[in-house]
Parts: sequence; structure tokens; C-alpha cells
Amino acid sequence: MIYLLRHGEVTAAQTRRFIGHLDVPLSARGEAECAAQARRLALVRLDAVFTSDLSRARRSGEIIAAPHGLAPVAVPALREMAMGRWDGLTAEEIRAREPDAFVDWMARVGEFPFPEGESVPDLVARAWPAFEAIVAAHAGACIAIVAHGGTNRALLCRALGLPLGRLLSFGQDYGALSVLERAADGWALRRLNERPVL
Repeated sequence: MIYLLRHGEVTAAQTRRFIGHLDVPLSARGEAECAAQARRLALVRLDAVFTSDLSRARRSGEIIAAPHGLAPVAVPALREMAMGRWDGLTAEEIRAREPDAFVDWMARVGEFPFPEGESVPDLVARAWPAFEAIVAAHAGACIAIVAHGGTNRALLCRALGLPLGRLLSFGQDYGALSVLERAADGWALRRLNERPVL
């Protein structure tokens, strides 16, 4: 069983900026969201916890792992998508600065390359092999993976064999939990985007 979580809310989340590879810490609410999910997951067996190497995911993973006495392992390949020169900007700022590129992004979410950053296929090419390696090294185990909205959506699309254009079909709220279970012919989605109860 794979417990796939998005990190908790970050500081200044209300500004709705693209943060990609920017290393932004959790807010107090983000800490509380992760603590709520940690209490929930304390009731299940967890054999290992893996996180992105960005501090918001690492801290979230520490909170999730604590009831199990586990030390999270940081995996850089699980980072959020690199948004290049759009990192740190709001959608409104991007639309004002690069209107044509913004329209192109909205029309081709599953394939658009962020200027000086990555595309979703780039993200999948980076994150999916890391996911597969974690799963292969822990066959039959229950694993928590704490990553990011874009990363988790890309992993879910790939696991379920869906086109990357369906990326935004998967909600990924701050601190939310999704559950993947290995099935005979691939992966089955057992839970999706279950938000922490504060």
C-alpha cells in the first residue's frame, strides 16, 4: 500500500504563487494538517517514509513518520516541477508578463514546458523511476511518500495509465492523502485527496 501525501500548507499560501523548486517552509496550519494526518496514519502499519528533498515535504514527512519511529528518506527526484522563470509569480503576473505563453500553458497543461523549467513529461521521467525504485525496494511493505501537488498528480496519471492532459483531474490539496494499492494488472486508486481533519 502506498500512502501518497501532499505536503502541508506553506507560508504565504494565500498569495497563490507558483513555488515549484523554491524552498518554502510550512505554515502553522501546514504543521497542523500534517499532525492530523499523522494521527490518522498512526493507526496503520508504515514501514518507511520517503519525501521530496524540499523543506516543506521533508518537514511534513517528519511529522507523518514520528508516530512510527521512522526517519524519512529524502529523494530529490520527488521534487515539485521546476517552473523556471515562473517560480514565485502568481497566475495574474504570468498572464500580464507572458500572455501568449500563459494561454499555451492553459491549453496544453499536460505537455507545456515551463519557460526555463520542466514539462509534465520531464517531471514523470524524473519522478516515476524514483517511485518504481521505492516500490521495488519495499515489496509488500506499506510506504508513505510525501511530495507535491504536481508530482503527485503526475504519479497518479502514470500509475493509472491516464493521459497527462488529465493531470488537473486529480485534486491535491495541502496535507491531503491519496492511497494506491498494487493490483494484479497495475495500480488501483483506493482513496483520493482526503483532506486532514483539523
